[in-house]
Amino acid sequence: MTAEMTVERDPGLPGRLLTVERDVFVPLLRARPDADFAVATAACPGWSVRDVLAHCSSALMRVVESRFEKDVFSPGCNDRDIAERAEWSNQRVVDELERGMTEAGPAIAAAGGVLDMVALGEWVHAGDVREALGEPGAYAGAGLPHALSLLAWVTRQKGHVPLHADLDDADEPLLLGEVSGDRPPARYIGDAPTLVRLYAGRPLGGTSYELAGVEAGRLNIFG
Repeated sequence: MTAEMTVERDPGLPGRLLTVERDVFVPLLRARPDADFAVATAACPGWSVRDVLAHCSSALMRVVESRFEKDVFSPGCNDRDIAERAEWSNQRVVDELERGMTEAGPAIAAAGGVLDMVALGEWVHAGDVREALGEPGAYAGAGLPHALSLLAWVTRQKGHVPLHADLDDADEPLLLGEVSGDRPPARYIGDAPTLVRLYAGRPLGGTSYELAGVEAGRLNIFG
């Protein structure tokens, strides 16, 4: 596995991540019975699989339709978006999600970088759903190289703590966070899905990794 390492922003990267994930995630959802949509998610306490999907679909449609009120993407806004879809069928939620994953890429590209993290969050939420449903490949799969590249770019732009990641199945190390050289990089050794869990603040379960130079909690970019 090799991430798409970029120094400059790649405007098309968020859209590629969304479409690659759409092509595997949406068919998975369409094949699940309605009962599975009520399963609780460990990664998002208080939210069911359906709640996560409704949040994802509404967030993407806000991007597509340029609907950004003052508290957009806040917990209150997310709860309202989920409540607005309470009477929808599960398949209607999936339909909206598919549309959002298809159409949001150009809007994210045109935004100049401020919405890149939306695409990364959507991909992480797909992992949340996979894990809740007992599906393999949570925070992995075909989209992982794109997600790692986007994670590297987002953490660099945020001036996040520098980190040198030696990934088990990668040919080259992944460099995350600021690149000024003012701070010595922390060091991670382990697999890529666990690295994603650390940066997304997701449960680590029985994962095994080595982390030196930074506390795990400081890596969370969504907290």
